[in-house]
Parts: sequence; C-alpha cells; structure tokens
Amino acid sequence: MHDHVLDRLGLAIVSGETPEGEVLRIERLEETLGVSRTVMREAVRVLESMQMVASRRRIGVTVLPRPQWNLFDPRIIRWRLAGPDRMAQLESLSQLRCGLEPVAASLAATRCTPEQCGTLMSAVIGMSVTAKRGDLDAYLEHDIAFHRTILEASGNEMFSALSQVVAEVLAGRTHHNLMPAEPEAAAIRMHADVAEAIQLGRPRAAETAMRAIVLESIEAMSLNTGVDGEPG
Repeated sequence: MHDHVLDRLGLAIVSGETPEGEVLRIERLEETLGVSRTVMREAVRVLESMQMVASRRRIGVTVLPRPQWNLFDPRIIRWRLAGPDRMAQLESLSQLRCGLEPVAASLAATRCTPEQCGTLMSAVIGMSVTAKRGDLDAYLEHDIAFHRTILEASGNEMFSALSQVVAEVLAGRTHHNLMPAEPEAAAIRMHADVAEAIQLGRPRAAETAMRAIVLESIEAMSLNTGVDGEPG
C-alpha cells in the first residue's frame, strides 16, 4: 500500500499533474487514495527525503521546483521514464553515461579482480543466450549485471554509487519498448569487446568499446521512437 501511494504521488508530480507550488492536504489525500494517515505520512516523508516536497505546519505539503529534486534517485528516474518526460530523461541519462561508463571501463582495465572479470564474461554469455530466446527480461538482468560490475570494478566509489541510475536507464529502455524485439548481435559483441579489453588490461580499448556501447544504445532508442517522441 505504501509503495502504491508513493508511486501515485510521485508520478503525479513528475508528470506535472500535480504542479510545482501546489499545496497538498494530507486529509484530502487520505480520502482520495483511501489510505490511513500513517501510510500517507510515510509516503510524504519519502518524497521529502527526495526533495520533491516540503511539509510545513498550517500550510501543508508543497511541491518543490524540479531543480531541487534529487534527480539521481532511482525512483524519480523510474517515474520520469514512465511519464511524458521520458525522452528528455533518457537523453540526459544517456549523456551522463557517455561521460561516466567509458572512463569506468578504462579504470576497470587496471583494477578489475579475477572474480569481476569472470562476472563480466558470464554476463556476456547470459546476454547472448537470452537474446536468442527473445527473453528480454532475462537479458536485462545480465545487461544490468555487466554494467554494474564495470562501475564497481573501476574502484571509484562515486562511479559505483551510480550503478542503480544506469540500471534504471537499461530497465526503462526495456519496459517502455525502446529495445529491439531481439537484441542485436553486434551490441552483444561490443559487450564482449569491453570484457575482453578489461580482462587483458587494455584501458584505451576498454574505453573505446564502452563508448561504442553507449552510442549504440542512443541510436537504438532513436530508431525505436516515433516522430512524436513515443515508442514507434
């Protein structure tokens, strides 16, 4: 119930249905959503922690301007990907990935442990097998594991902390039909190139191959999007 209420409120705010500056009354929300005050207050508390709203006595719960939100919160990313802001969100996240993941791959080539190298190769194999089956959900799990491992293997704690952000981008592509029905073999090959370069300790090759993956991802999303910005 708590998650349902949180999603309802979050989606309404990011979509603009509940605009910046609007004051929400707890009592009215309880009645509208049919939940207890405890559930409502907990949902508001979470939104406050994400800096989406501010709660003040005798005023109510006020929706804050978007620049104040914690835009790296995975839930905000998920809500934006589910709303009309989807393509703008994907574009900004893709640009973030362009600056982040190639550097992480380069660092991983000098810092990756044998166990992490094994995880990368296993992820690539898993992607290949599930792509042939057309199982996009299973493919997504391996894809997320691949990218998370590279960020962790970089040895940079700030990069590692963004692994869930990248995971939400990958999940958003799949859940909103911005992936090919069957993942391209060339894309999987690029992942194998990154894993191999990291395993062989070749930073420049790892960085180049990872940049190719991110650019391919952007192109694939563009091809699977209609002219009106919705999935084609």
